[in-house]
Amino acid sequence: MKHHALPAARIVSAHGRHYVARLADGREVQAFPRGKKSDIACGDRVLLDLQGEDQARIAEVLARTSLLYRKDMWKQKMVAANVDRVVVVVATEPSFSPELVARILVACEAQQIEPLILLNKCDLTASLDAARAALAPFVKLGYRVLEMSAHEGADALRPWLQARTSVLTGQSGMGKSTLVNALVPDARAATREVSQALDSGKHTTTFARLYDLAGGGALIDSPGLQEFGLAQLDVGELEQAFPDFRPHLGNCRFRDCAHDSEPGCGLRDHVSAERLALYRMLRQEILSARAPQY
Repeated sequence: MKHHALPAARIVSAHGRHYVARLADGREVQAFPRGKKSDIACGDRVLLDLQGEDQARIAEVLARTSLLYRKDMWKQKMVAANVDRVVVVVATEPSFSPELVARILVACEAQQIEPLILLNKCDLTASLDAARAALAPFVKLGYRVLEMSAHEGADALRPWLQARTSVLTGQSGMGKSTLVNALVPDARAATREVSQALDSGKHTTTFARLYDLAGGGALIDSPGLQEFGLAQLDVGELEQAFPDFRPHLGNCRFRDCAHDSEPGCGLRDHVSAERLALYRMLRQEILSARAPQY
């Protein structure tokens, strides 16, 4: 159903089943979905049925260009919609999980979203070499790593955010909030206003929030995460989300090759053991999540 007479808006923060939507004139309203189901993400473009000055029902979610989300056997969590770049924030301290980084990169590949790995806190030089070593396999795969320190300024990141919508993601403690505050001077004030309006308390990193950037572009700050399930993918999509697999797919003797111990696997001689182990683990998670639950 089309609602062309209804005003368009963009979801700028997501709080469970209620949202803040920004209209074209810059006004922000509290927006609620119709019905109990709520598959709406920060960054979504929607049509609103306005109900007073500061309330609206979400009449329609417009077609997305991309959706970054995670899913496991029990639940799914939308991170951000209509993003052009995912900035995966890691740091020299505390230590980060390379597996989590790899999972986020697989999700980016599946949605054809351009990733950038940002190594933050590079002023903490004692841990810098170890962090670089942990990221070296991703560099070898062709992923770009930007090194910087948010405390010393975020200017190195600005050119990567211009004229596009980007989302910051990664583990808690990596410095995402410091980055946002450096890039968006009024970010704290904007977040505090949203928290007060929705009575959601002072835990400002528990929800995703979109900020407009000076000079064009938008930045979405997302809550820290410790896991990233990929059960939304099927096995074929998972294979294609490994860029190092793509040149060799279709060369296996068996069509349903799991790239494990089957004879005639076309990948084993060309892909690292670590990448194959990651693939097998994700493949098993996907198959388990799709199996009938009794």
